[in-house]
Amino acid sequence: MSVVTKELHFSTRGEVEIVDITEKVNGALRESAIKEGIVTIFVPGATGAITTIEYEPGLLSDLPTALERLFPKGIEYEHELRWHDGNGHSHIRAAFLGPSLTVPFNDQTMMLGTWQQVVFVELDNKRRSRRIILQILG
Repeated sequence: MSVVTKELHFSTRGEVEIVDITEKVNGALRESAIKEGIVTIFVPGATGAITTIEYEPGLLSDLPTALERLFPKGIEYEHELRWHDGNGHSHIRAAFLGPSLTVPFNDQTMMLGTWQQVVFVELDNKRRSRRIILQILG
């Protein structure tokens, strides 16, 4: 079994920006020379998340709306009482969506459904420089 570790780097605007990283991950798989296996996609940080979604305008609007319903910005969070940074909701949202995803791949391409893309969700309330770690096993 081989293991290859790669990284993706990009900047975000903040507050529930959804970034489609599917092609970047598939590109890293092609560069790895591993034909089949699994790839773990991980964001180091407490206010970002990795998930899958159909990357289309309706859902790009629906996901932030749903997160606001579940974890609203305008309520008190203990985190904000301690740090006064206004992003308590960001941490809770990230915890529920999760920091990683593992996807099988074959022929150096993730085995996703027809309407399924891998996305990074920026949940912090400010611009961020993000690093995504890809660990490719096969």
